[in-house]
Amino acid sequence: MKLCRLLPIITLLLITACSSLPKAAKDTAKVEITALTFIDEAIIPATTTYEGTKVGGLSSIDYANGQWFMICDDRAQPRFYTARITTSAAGISQPVFTAVTYLKDNNSSLFTPGVADPEALRVTNDNHIIWSSEGNVAKGIQPFVRMASRDGAYVKDMAVAPKFLISQKDKGPRNNGVFEALTRDYSDNSYWIATELPLKQDGNEPTYKVAQSPVRIAHIKPDGTFAAEYVYMLDKVARSGKLEVNGVTEILSYDKDSFLVLERSYASGHSDGGNDVKIYKVNTAGATDVRDIASLQETSYTPVTKTLLLDMETLRPQLTDGIIDNVEGMTFGPVLEGGKRSLVVISDNNFNSFGKQLNQLILFAVE
Repeated sequence: MKLCRLLPIITLLLITACSSLPKAAKDTAKVEITALTFIDEAIIPATTTYEGTKVGGLSSIDYANGQWFMICDDRAQPRFYTARITTSAAGISQPVFTAVTYLKDNNSSLFTPGVADPEALRVTNDNHIIWSSEGNVAKGIQPFVRMASRDGAYVKDMAVAPKFLISQKDKGPRNNGVFEALTRDYSDNSYWIATELPLKQDGNEPTYKVAQSPVRIAHIKPDGTFAAEYVYMLDKVARSGKLEVNGVTEILSYDKDSFLVLERSYASGHSDGGNDVKIYKVNTAGATDVRDIASLQETSYTPVTKTLLLDMETLRPQLTDGIIDNVEGMTFGPVLEGGKRSLVVISDNNFNSFGKQLNQLILFAVE
């Protein structure tokens, strides 16, 4: 038989063979994270200044295009820093700050002190900044999620779902417990955001004794509208104290339905600072989409699954003065020698307003 007659038959056989391949052979392998291995710690001295500003209150960190971004939760001067930081399998360097950028209000001017409380920041795929503010619930100042240009200028607001806004006394967000955690989606130009504490209508704040405390992780579509919402159940506060709190302070999307979630527990009256920090692997597959459920106390639902990845209590002997500080930010960094991805967490030292605290950067290898 001539080759020209064979070609249609060969083509048909190839198509048939390819279509019968197992689906897994055509899909990208799922990312699996099994452990975080501690590498090193760097402390930014409390006396550090840059271009007339005091470096502190670092509530979020992101890595993009070879640069590091850190938002500062100074309510008087909302801003973010960029820096050079070297990471390797051997350690992490001190940040070398390269710029400070002041965030602008929607009238193109600097914020009136107290209007914004920056807590989370990510660099978008088109090189803008998306950031969140907790506002001030006690004073009736609404939380928000906004996009800014790299020079800090206002671009647009995300359309925050009404349930996350201040409304009736027994509904809406809790003071200092709103939009603390933010991540880009692993695959596209959408985002995920989480509240630190439960909405008033959803459940109670956790205590050392009990936690019936659901927080919402919400998807923000590229057009800025809120979409699917899933429930993450908080742990109890790790230790007892006169002041007790535990909440979600950061999330990271790393694969379909897959996130890292950082829980930071604090109890007053402890000589080591009273912070207990855990990182969980979280999966939303099979969880109930609760976007249309007004109150989580009035219905049944399936929360996300959570699996402990790292209890930072195990790191105390390797950290400065045995302190795990007020860890609030988390980002994937550059790939290390040997091909492992890096992960960096950062702590907010509250400008040492409540006693000695640390601007702490901790580097891990992702296994």
